[in-house]
Amino acid sequence: MTPDDDLVRDVLQRVRTIAVVGFSANPGRPSHGVARYLQTRGYRVILVNPGLAGQTFLGEKVRASLAEIGEPVDMVDVFRRSEEVAGVTEQALALDPLPFAIWTQLGVQDDAAAEQARARGVKVVQNRCPAIEIPRLGIATP
Repeated sequence: MTPDDDLVRDVLQRVRTIAVVGFSANPGRPSHGVARYLQTRGYRVILVNPGLAGQTFLGEKVRASLAEIGEPVDMVDVFRRSEEVAGVTEQALALDPLPFAIWTQLGVQDDAAAEQARARGVKVVQNRCPAIEIPRLGIATP
């Protein structure tokens, strides 16, 4: 299922805090660049990568998992392989409060995990990049 522009616009305009799961310390990697871009657009970005936990990048301390964040997250942005989306979705659905949205990056999709999230009232955008969608849709960010 490809999300329509209204859903993408709604998600990007409503969220303020975004957990970037699979953040890379390498500035050349998409997860690093997108996290930095989202920060420049005014979003609060929380970095998640167990291999980098405790280190600081982009002015933020990296968390080992979503559960370690300890504050509400509006959107979980997944930079992991499609086969790992189910596990990330399970972690996201264990958060209290639930995130408003789960977003998977270009080439990343798990329809079964998406249905689980939707069944719990969480919006899902798959196979898209917010750094592409924000300028494409002319979205005014926070």
